Amino acid sequence: MSLPTLRQLLELPAFRKAEVLAGESQLGQQVTWVHVAEVLDVGRLLSGGELVLSTGIELARATPEERATYVRSLAEAGVHGLALELVQGLREVPVEMLWAAQALEFPLLVFRSEVRFADLTRAAHERILRPKIQEEEPALESVLEALVETGRSTAFLHSQLGPVLSLPERPRRTLLSTLEALLAAQFNIAEAARKLGVRRQSVYYRLEQLTGMLGDLDLPERRLGLWVALELWKRFFYTLSIAPP
Repeated sequence: MSLPTLRQLLELPAFRKAEVLAGESQLGQQVTWVHVAEVLDVGRLLSGGELVLSTGIELARATPEERATYVRSLAEAGVHGLALELVQGLREVPVEMLWAAQALEFPLLVFRSEVRFADLTRAAHERILRPKIQEEEPALESVLEALVETGRSTAFLHSQLGPVLSLPERPRRTLLSTLEALLAAQFNIAEAARKLGVRRQSVYYRLEQLTGMLGDLDLPERRLGLWVALELWKRFFYTLSIAPP
């Protein structure tokens, strides 16, 4: 899992209304979690790397010194940003908080209209928890390379897709593209049909053909093998002397 930076979270649709008032140079820091907190001593409860969301209700009641101390305590706790909703508690960022954030280069964000914190946390946590596919090494790349380097690629490919690969170009291309769409849609016929731009009846018919040629396609390990074989076929068919799509 690769954690997103604060800048990447701000690019999410849920955060589109956020305005950065301070700490722009620190937006490249990775965010570990997003917390909604109103208490002024929340820093002692955090582990570092968080983005804190607040309506500023308690801050509105605090003294100027308490507000500045609050910002400093978040920075000292390793928090990577504070986002304030300027609707209920505060209507503007108190100058002492802004000065403290600027002095510390601490990311201070504001929402000047009402936002749903539930939407913000959900979007952020989905991004934080999402595994990252390395751009420099696409998914399955190491598996495909290992099959090729050990000389097992041809045997594996034909063990998984052999009957389909032996077809003439047009039916081979049609069935393999259908199989890929089915795998990507987890065998949801309607979704695969939309992706292929054909009627569901056509997908049902092709699936019947695929099952007849390749056998049972329901087992998870079988589907994984087919997915690897399809990627192998697409990336290495010239090396393997297999007709292209």
